Amino acid sequence: MRTQAERARMFRALHERPGIFVMPNPWDAGTAKLFSSLGFEALATTSLGLANALGRVDGALAISRGELIANCRAIAAATELPVNADLENGYADDPGEAAVIIRLAADAGIVGGSIEDASGDPARPIYDFNLAVERVAAAAEAARALPFPFTFTARAENFLHGRRDLDDTVRRLQAFAAAGADVLYAPGLRDLETIRQVVAAVGKPLNVVMSAVDPELTPQHLAGVGVKRISVGGALSRLAFTAVRDAAIALRDGGSFAWVRDAMPTKDLKAIFSR
Repeated sequence: MRTQAERARMFRALHERPGIFVMPNPWDAGTAKLFSSLGFEALATTSLGLANALGRVDGALAISRGELIANCRAIAAATELPVNADLENGYADDPGEAAVIIRLAADAGIVGGSIEDASGDPARPIYDFNLAVERVAAAAEAARALPFPFTFTARAENFLHGRRDLDDTVRRLQAFAAAGADVLYAPGLRDLETIRQVVAAVGKPLNVVMSAVDPELTPQHLAGVGVKRISVGGALSRLAFTAVRDAAIALRDGGSFAWVRDAMPTKDLKAIFSR
């Protein structure tokens, strides 16, 4: 089994080499083992996927900090690949208190993680600029204090909360980079030209999540405009729920078991889980 330091260096190297890489988003140990068996180079947790698995509506406080860290621990223990964690907003407004989650994630085996500038307050969903930057600086300091190269991602959440202000989003990402973030991330970007503008405006690797982007775009399109990293958020979890729902409806309405033909054989699952 690779050490955490080895996985951390692997993850950092993915960001430093030429080209783009893709991270699928497992939501439990089983999906972590499945995706690890398919040749990916890194994984990323998903708060939406975890909320789905727990039968909860995704959003502020849908899952507790303890539940999130326990999920990180289970996924990190299930794979030798580097795991990047969705750490929500750190579960605190105060910069120092929010930064504690970096250490907690590292203690759980995680080698990279993101903190967002969404407050969870419907009245003021995005932290004021100065506070948002202070929070990134505190998290970056916590990441640098670890005994391995933790890759810290700062997220600007404007586009997910009705603030489709590209100028403010870019301003935040630039400030987050200056405050010490290793990777930048603005979920909710949808078209290639906007992504191109963001990449050109920031000086550090950019993550793009395909759950919001035009699905006709390919990794090659995104690589062509300078994107470094692709994730899919909770999209694979939603797809899994879709497949199970459709099979259950067929069973209910027509008594059809045709979907059994598409189910993964038990022997294949055993082979994946025994690794």
